[in-house]
Amino acid sequence: MQLLGILLYPWMETSPRGRAVFAAFGLLILGVALRVVRRSPWLTWLALVLAVAIVALTVVNAIAPHPALPTAVAVVGCVFYFYATGSLIAYMLQDWVATTDELFAAGATFTLLAWAFAYAYAACETMLPGSFSAPINPAGRRTWMELLFLSFAVLSGVGLSDILPVTAMARALVMLESFAGVMYIALVVSRLIALTVLRRDQA
Repeated sequence: MQLLGILLYPWMETSPRGRAVFAAFGLLILGVALRVVRRSPWLTWLALVLAVAIVALTVVNAIAPHPALPTAVAVVGCVFYFYATGSLIAYMLQDWVATTDELFAAGATFTLLAWAFAYAYAACETMLPGSFSAPINPAGRRTWMELLFLSFAVLSGVGLSDILPVTAMARALVMLESFAGVMYIALVVSRLIALTVLRRDQA
């Protein structure tokens, strides 16, 4: 769902109607992520509370916009997606067998982590305007697609982004995501690969 969103977002964020569809699609992704959390050993009630909070804040912001609501949506979204990421990692680490389901979970966890940091960037941008700059409209507010692009570029370690963090808080978040990306590959993905190779050798 998230990868499909990446392909659809550029078409959605250029018009008011597209932004409404964008918001609805975001809630659909939220529902899928909530379903994923239910399969993990973590507390699902907390994920449900966070998901309900995101939906409520999004609806209120659509009906009666307020300057503080985008920040609240971004912060709660950030917390939810970090929680979903942690729950999937816990699911992958709960046994010593690397199943096909866990290999797919590794990819889903990567996208959840990218979404979590994109929401963190969005919160930073709304609380500290001008936190991120770009060659196109350098002083303007960055779009969701730009922040998500930055998140994927930093998390994957390629660093091929034209979006630049220019405030101290923005740079701190980018450094944290760089560290998280390296540790995710080093600890989670390498463990799944090792378990997959071990299972193949034992077969």
